[in-house]
Amino acid sequence: MAGQVGSVLAVVAVLAALAAAVVAVVRLRARRGIATAMQRATYDVLHTAALAADPLRAGLSPSTAAKAARHLRTLVGAAGLTIADAERCLAFDGRGGHHSEQFTAAAARAIDTHRSIVLTAKDLPCDRVDCVVRGAVVAPLSGRATAALVAIADDQPAPGLVQATLETARWAGSQVALAELDSSRERLARAEVRALRAQISPHFIYNALTAIASFVRTDPERARELILEFAEFTRYSFRAHGDFTTLAEELRSIDRYLTIERARFGDRLQVRLQIAPEVLPVGLPFLCLQPLVENAVRHGLSRKPGVGMVSIEARDAGAECHISVEDDGVGMDPALFAAGMSETDDGQHVGLANVDERLRSVFGDHFGLVVETAPGAGTKVSMRVPKFHPGVRA
Repeated sequence: MAGQVGSVLAVVAVLAALAAAVVAVVRLRARRGIATAMQRATYDVLHTAALAADPLRAGLSPSTAAKAARHLRTLVGAAGLTIADAERCLAFDGRGGHHSEQFTAAAARAIDTHRSIVLTAKDLPCDRVDCVVRGAVVAPLSGRATAALVAIADDQPAPGLVQATLETARWAGSQVALAELDSSRERLARAEVRALRAQISPHFIYNALTAIASFVRTDPERARELILEFAEFTRYSFRAHGDFTTLAEELRSIDRYLTIERARFGDRLQVRLQIAPEVLPVGLPFLCLQPLVENAVRHGLSRKPGVGMVSIEARDAGAECHISVEDDGVGMDPALFAAGMSETDDGQHVGLANVDERLRSVFGDHFGLVVETAPGAGTKVSMRVPKFHPGVRA
């Protein structure tokens, strides 16, 4: 009897332990999840907005509008939704597509006046017996005067639908404006690359050809090698494709540049390289390292009597690659760099401001150049480059 009672108590204890474990798991899951209806609603809105933001940030076109329309309709809570410009319907989702011409005309008026419009059933006549459209709210995208959001209602448009459409149109317009800003920054970066090529090339071409000419009679074979190096360097510098390159390609071009410069300076120019192999594939803006080396040779060492050293270092720093170009030349007053690293009359520090702006444009304001210099103490220019960054493909 005692044994049976003990067995029963053991079973009860096991069941109690299991019940406690189940309760603990339920509570743990409740803590890990979204606990309240308000939090769930907030999550749903933010998640839907993020899904709509991705295509809008690529610019407004029929394809991106089609990807965003469904999510925008969810945000508004309308029976149907269209994104239209003054001439056509870019995308449509939900019910009421047969009214697209009327919606386009209303969008054109809203775009022209920069004011929202509320349409009622009498503004949207229709011969179809099964038509459910009873009104619409038309709101121009904030910050963009060439497109509008049209939220379609299956009843008289309520104040809630009007307000939701206005706020969604304002938000969508800001996403499109950000896309246009990104596009303009990319165009600016490409223009700066072209300007940098024009800025660097004339003085270097003159010096390179002068150096090559000095060997034509005394050492024809070396003159031939220098011409080939010069040809490869200019082909890389003036290539017509790609805004980005790899560190390996940039260093290969710098090696050709230094080969030509050593022909000019002879033993006066010494070079030290310290490159971590694992950072060679890192992508970076095209022609962002060569101007630093050219600056070190042209400004730092050309005025220094005797031997000068240019040190190029690239090291692995976790998620980043740290690159520096240092010379032991004449240096300069740091106050000149505080004025914006602008080029002086004699061409000092050519291209540094351009490189700094392009690095910040591509990677963000935390990734500009860092310059350390003082009169007689040489110059060191450093940069940080993320190993992986969206949109950077060599």
